[in-house]
Amino acid sequence: MKNLCDLLINIPHEIVRGTTNVFVSNAVIDSRKVGENALFICLRGLNVDGHRYIMEAAQQGAVAFLVEDKTVALPENTTAIYVENARKAMGTLAANFHGNPASKLRLIGVTGTNGKTTSTHFIENVLRFTGRVTGLIGTAGVQVQGKALDIPFATATTPDPLELHQIFAQMLDMGVQDVVMEVSSHALALYKMEGLTFEVGAFTNLTQDHLDFHGTMENYAEAKAQLFAISRNCILNADDGYTPVMREFFTGETCLYYSLQAESDLRGLHAQATAQGMVFDLLFNSVSSNFTLPMLGKFNVYNALATIGVAHLLGIGMEEIQQGVAQIAHVPGRIQTIPNTLGAHIIVDYAHSPDGLDNIIKAVREMVPNRVITLFGCGGDRDTEKRPQMGRIAGELSDYLILTSDNPRTEDPHTIIQQIENGVKATPTLYEIYENRKAAIFKGVAMLKEGDALIIAGKGHEDYQIIGTTKHHFDDSEVAREALCDLASKR
Repeated sequence: MKNLCDLLINIPHEIVRGTTNVFVSNAVIDSRKVGENALFICLRGLNVDGHRYIMEAAQQGAVAFLVEDKTVALPENTTAIYVENARKAMGTLAANFHGNPASKLRLIGVTGTNGKTTSTHFIENVLRFTGRVTGLIGTAGVQVQGKALDIPFATATTPDPLELHQIFAQMLDMGVQDVVMEVSSHALALYKMEGLTFEVGAFTNLTQDHLDFHGTMENYAEAKAQLFAISRNCILNADDGYTPVMREFFTGETCLYYSLQAESDLRGLHAQATAQGMVFDLLFNSVSSNFTLPMLGKFNVYNALATIGVAHLLGIGMEEIQQGVAQIAHVPGRIQTIPNTLGAHIIVDYAHSPDGLDNIIKAVREMVPNRVITLFGCGGDRDTEKRPQMGRIAGELSDYLILTSDNPRTEDPHTIIQQIENGVKATPTLYEIYENRKAAIFKGVAMLKEGDALIIAGKGHEDYQIIGTTKHHFDDSEVAREALCDLASKR
């Protein structure tokens, strides 16, 4: 139990009813999760206003409410605290509830459209290689020392503050020193990072995505840039056109730039693909060093450069960074290869934006002698403008396409596919449509000949498909293996 008075430290507030000298068991934003002596935070969302559920929360045991509306009807014998912005207040309140665990951790944040998951994975691997005890928070879940934690409440790339500070507290109890986080634009726009300070913030790139939420690329960029207003040091991609926006927000100590094209502090040169991954030279402080990265793709060299910059800013020597980069482990759902006896490449990848799809197809082109078959769809209830763009990109770079469903959510899958198809029609590439994703993967595997590659894009590590509002188990890698078994049984 925590005294509400202590939870409100550093939060401007006004008492509407009752007293702050009341003890609460926990803080929640979902009225269905309210228990005895809970503090219910009334958030105004895109579709739901938490103020509407105050009476319901009280019936379930809530004794205090954080509100943005002083005139809302309140239950008798409860406490109500007014704040101007409940989302903003929630970050500080959550930190207070758990004893401000983030202040005892070294936080590293990575933001950008593509490369967040891979870059955080790379950084965590390098830090762990140097002997640090590491935590990782992102799209692929929560990990400590490379092992997944069972955190059922962590449901977003960047968890809500009530979840996030609980994770920080758990990590601190486990001896974690460094926490590497994916920091999404949604998280920054919705004040999930309120009260945090990052030792290093890293920027990968910015390409079209999430315009259903941000509206414009300018808004999207400014949301991302907020990470650098709360970072002591930063590493930025000099080859990206939105980097000046990121730099404008930075007021910390040291800002470094990395690139493969422009003059920068960390310059990658002579990047080449090998059977084992990528090799490249790094020019830093007029000294050239050779790096080996056990991952394919020029875009992964960018992720490696960001990692090198972060490690340097954290005080790690270049020789140790070299060794750390060379031992980086495979990232689940990112250029994940499915073993087979066809002499072909089957690759599962999370690419779900125009730039991401462009990157993965080009990377695969470097490793296969024959056809590249690309299978993908687009998520429902998300940015619609990118759908024809992705169709055009896939058509221009692939030898054959299979259009299918991704996570249609509440949209009609056929309508989504038609919008992708509009872009494909601008190219000469042949294609087929299989709305059922399993059928699409079975078709793609059956088409393969020796030397071909099948890219199954869009879902990567995800083990579900969202149809309507229901999650169904679906794992691209599992289905690909099932398709291979089915093919073998027919031969």
